[in-house]
Amino acid sequence: MVYLLFVLGFVFLIKGADLLVAGASAIGRKYHISEMVIGLTIVSFGTSLPELLVTSVASLNGQAELGLGNILGSNIANVLIILGIAALIRPLPIPRDTYFIEIPFSVLAALLLGFLANANIFYSGTNTI
Repeated sequence: MVYLLFVLGFVFLIKGADLLVAGASAIGRKYHISEMVIGLTIVSFGTSLPELLVTSVASLNGQAELGLGNILGSNIANVLIILGIAALIRPLPIPRDTYFIEIPFSVLAALLLGFLANANIFYSGTNTI
């Protein structure tokens, strides 16, 4: 029974992801919003909801480290595993702006997270990373 529920949940997850992308694309076409903006807002929010739920429950149970690990692990998996597999299947063309805008800001955000997590600005207790 557990395996059946797992497979059923996986099927619903895939179908839900298809519906999310189709709906977000339709909104983008209707309001003339670029696919990148739709991906950075609506689709990214939808794919981050499971992490938000797990992190919220972990924090409410006094396990903030689990929440932080969940967020960092999810981002690392998305970048290294999912993007890597996609690039192995088919080369991914990268627009020139990505090199000069998105990548530097992503690196800056990662460095800022590391600094804020270790700077004891918001919390004077032990470091979490």
